[in-house]
Amino acid sequence: MVLKGKSVFGGIAIGRLAVYKKKDTQVKRIKIADKKAEIERFVSARETAKEQLARLYEKALKEVGEVNAMIFEVHQMMLDDMDYNESISNMIQTQEVNAEFAVASASDNFSKMFAAMEDEYMKERAADVKDISNRVISILQGTVDGTAIGEEPVILLADDLAPSETVQLDKSKVLSFVTQYGSTNSHTAILARTMNIPALIGIDLNNADEMNGKWGIVDGYHGTLYVDPDIETLSKYEKMKEEEEHKKRLLLELKGKENVTLDGRKIHLYANIGSVADVANVLANDADGIGLFRSEFLYLESQNYPTEEAQFAAYKTVAENMAGKKVIIRTLDIGADKQVDYFDMEKEENPAMGYRAIRICLDRKEIFKTQLRAIYRASYYGTISIMFPMIISVKEVKQIKEMIAEVKAELDEEGLPYKDVETGIMIETPAAVLISDLLAKEVDFFSIGTNDLTQYTLAIDRQNPKLDDIYDAHHEAILRMLKIVVDNGHKEGCWVGICGELGADTTLTETFLKMGFDELSVSPSMVLKVRDKIRNLNLSERDV
Repeated sequence: MVLKGKSVFGGIAIGRLAVYKKKDTQVKRIKIADKKAEIERFVSARETAKEQLARLYEKALKEVGEVNAMIFEVHQMMLDDMDYNESISNMIQTQEVNAEFAVASASDNFSKMFAAMEDEYMKERAADVKDISNRVISILQGTVDGTAIGEEPVILLADDLAPSETVQLDKSKVLSFVTQYGSTNSHTAILARTMNIPALIGIDLNNADEMNGKWGIVDGYHGTLYVDPDIETLSKYEKMKEEEEHKKRLLLELKGKENVTLDGRKIHLYANIGSVADVANVLANDADGIGLFRSEFLYLESQNYPTEEAQFAAYKTVAENMAGKKVIIRTLDIGADKQVDYFDMEKEENPAMGYRAIRICLDRKEIFKTQLRAIYRASYYGTISIMFPMIISVKEVKQIKEMIAEVKAELDEEGLPYKDVETGIMIETPAAVLISDLLAKEVDFFSIGTNDLTQYTLAIDRQNPKLDDIYDAHHEAILRMLKIVVDNGHKEGCWVGICGELGADTTLTETFLKMGFDELSVSPSMVLKVRDKIRNLNLSERDV
């Protein structure tokens, strides 16, 4: 079977197909006949959940340290709680109900009990009970939550994947992902490029269950999925994959080389990341630094607001691992397609233009201040810069500066060390472009988010797949805006970079260098490709 769709990221993947089913913990009460067998079902699911949590603990220990990994040990212990287990077993035994219903009922009862307690620590356990119960229910229902894919690396098939789901995938177990819905310009697509795995959207997966477990090939160059390919097709793609790996090995020879053109023009080449774990890819691909750390994924991965200590540990780890190289942390940028349930935000008609990013931070100041404190504390351990998303006015920048002054005063009073860091803003709205001369007086640098800038300039929803064909990041209006920002920034002593997906477009690398950009920040997998392009350019040969 051959299915056609659209490519999100190029490359070849060959492996088993696995259907990713959304977590659906809605549970129906079903009367059961064999109570002993049902209790055994629950016990088996509970043990599987403990095994998953043990793997998550080991993964978190490596990526975010022992303090932040401890939650997974706590959850394992809670699954062994005698009262919790007896409540579920007793319900199955006396009410003759299915295990899913018994677990859901116990979850409600215990979480309400914890929530009613006066002790703050015990109150917090209410969310933990729900979390472990949902995990057990997912296993009983046979759903995959991204942490239970299995041991064999697979090609993942899904209706769609939210950014929060994509970021939690065990990257070592995912060869590629293929979705029925989604857009080539969505944040999920960006994450696929960060993960450096071929990905497709727009594939008809109405018969996905029938494909589960079959052999498949993803052709990320031509937007094609092969299900149960014949020997000839398999042989052809195995050869293509070998050639692809050979090209990657040739690019590795560029490690340690400068990002400099044939005529001597140098540029900083940084990498975009979404988690602490992504630093390994940054180092493996020899980026000069991190030009965009999407800090919102700390929130997307969490069941509740990440504490100052949890954020501090993550930022400190990245700063230390980068060993003095620049790390630019973008402050919380949720909203639009990046929704976080515990923020409890109202549904909006047009979220892309609504309550998001810096607007949330300046409204919910305690959340913002917690993040700023964590970043400034981590700055002591490396070379950190901060940038703020979705800025449309000088007033916003001045409000941010006031909050930074408050944070510094608090840290001074508490005797906590920090460094003065570079501050910059994302240029991703036409408003910011047009007043970039004024904004440049307030900050140290600009970083252009070309994805949103294109969306807002062309009035094209980047999440709408029907508009993919007219979403044009090469539009003359966008290119003119880029030049305006570079010129206005340089007049006031600001350095200017691009952290949007356009930065990795090698058909425009020469244009960007001639415009005068100081930095390009791209997915880690694109660093060496862009370096190769830069090193083969001679800017003195032709005029713009």
